[in-house]
Amino acid sequence: MHHIYQTLSDEMSSIAGVSIIRLVLAAILGGVIGIEREMKHRPAGLRTNLFICFGAAMFTLLSDDLAAQHIGDHTRIAAQIIPGIGFIGAGSIIHSRGDLVTGITSAATLFVVASVGMAVGGGLYLTAIFATVLIIICLLLLGNAERQLSIKPQVFTYEVTGQNSDDMSAEINRVLECIHSMAQDVQIASTRQHVRLQFDVEGTRREQDKVLKGLRDSQVLENVIPLGPVQPE
Repeated sequence: MHHIYQTLSDEMSSIAGVSIIRLVLAAILGGVIGIEREMKHRPAGLRTNLFICFGAAMFTLLSDDLAAQHIGDHTRIAAQIIPGIGFIGAGSIIHSRGDLVTGITSAATLFVVASVGMAVGGGLYLTAIFATVLIIICLLLLGNAERQLSIKPQVFTYEVTGQNSDDMSAEINRVLECIHSMAQDVQIASTRQHVRLQFDVEGTRREQDKVLKGLRDSQVLENVIPLGPVQPE
């Protein structure tokens, strides 16, 4: 009994000194990135990024420990993390609404989060922390820069109200001629007071501003509400 207790005590002390610290740090770094994703309402949010970072660190630790115990290749388990994350990332990419593809940034984030977990599991703490800070900066700043500089087209949803759906559709098409675009995913709902019409428009930030101004200046449309981007990255 004393031998078993001593064995467990020695194992726990070694884990507490290295493994647990690494796993906790991996969970924290993955959670920090996940919070940013969660705040932007992405499908791969807090728990997904935390678990992937934690799991990558865990597999890296296991790869070293099992190889040391059984005299094997310590990179074999860790090497399988990359194709595994690729499979998960592919599931986060959505192709919908014609040529619109969303989720690529989320998939890329999962890929680099796994690398952060592997770095922590390998004991590269400063590398992992620096990578996490850089990832957060890129997610926060580059997305805003793309929108402000009108580099990347986005799909925005608008809701307008009026009295006649045919007149409203014709007026929307007239406004969209200024950016050479067409309304997508049009949905119409009638109420006792008016007709509600929702539609999507693809374009850069400047083009979206031009569309919104044209819709608000219209004499046919009673009310115009911009509902924001569709599944933004």
